[in-house]
Amino acid sequence: MAGGRSGRRLLSTALLVALLAGCAGGGPKERALDTYTAEEIYKQGELELETGKKPEAALRYFQEVERLYPYTEYAKRALIMQAFTLHKAKEYEEARAASQRFLDFYPGDEDAPYALYLMALSYYDQIDDVGRDQGLTFQALVGMRDVIETYPDSEYARSAILKFELAFDQLAAKEMEIGRYYLKRRHYTAAINRFRSVVQDFQTTSHTAEALHRLVECYLALGLNDEAQTAAAILGYNYQSSPFYDDGFRLLKGKGLSPEAKGDSWLRQVYRQMIRGEWL
Repeated sequence: MAGGRSGRRLLSTALLVALLAGCAGGGPKERALDTYTAEEIYKQGELELETGKKPEAALRYFQEVERLYPYTEYAKRALIMQAFTLHKAKEYEEARAASQRFLDFYPGDEDAPYALYLMALSYYDQIDDVGRDQGLTFQALVGMRDVIETYPDSEYARSAILKFELAFDQLAAKEMEIGRYYLKRRHYTAAINRFRSVVQDFQTTSHTAEALHRLVECYLALGLNDEAQTAAAILGYNYQSSPFYDDGFRLLKGKGLSPEAKGDSWLRQVYRQMIRGEWL
């Protein structure tokens, strides 16, 4: 039996090598593809994807499987591989289109969670720096949330949760970047709006402590001491070990003030929520 399996493997390998040689030259030889089975063409695509330097070279084989053998199991597998190959080639829009086609044709298939995850990943993998258009980050958040909510028990849900949190942090980072820009130019009201957004809308990110400290700076610059003291009080309650708290405390001390919830601003409301355990 072992010898028979070995022989079949050698024959299969020989067929794949012959297929690659027959198609590499282009021109009339390309018609030889329709003389091979769906499995043989599909495996050639896998081989090309694994050994070739350009993922695009494998794409043709998966496309031909779907064209020559529609409505077969290999056509279905070839479609999800098209999406994967396009994503690997960084053809993100085309990858999303292939993934969506898979979901349209095979919504109940076991690979449907991966197709949805791949759509979200096509946005996420374009988030390369804070300065980039954050529309991609928002699309990545929506896509990862869809994976988490639609397939919570899938193997992709955990990865989607992690990437959702990272993308969420990215949006907060963008708000902080703009806020610092305004603060540096003493546009305090505009800066406050950005830092307030971080405190209210991105509370679970790594940027909240700095946002509170920057609010202390802005409010002191505007002479709004109650708001500055309240921001520092929130900062001290949640992030007393943070260097941002030390910086904020020194700013207040320089004005003869101390961290304390005062006044009736939006920050006072946040402080009350925090005391009731609703903060963060």
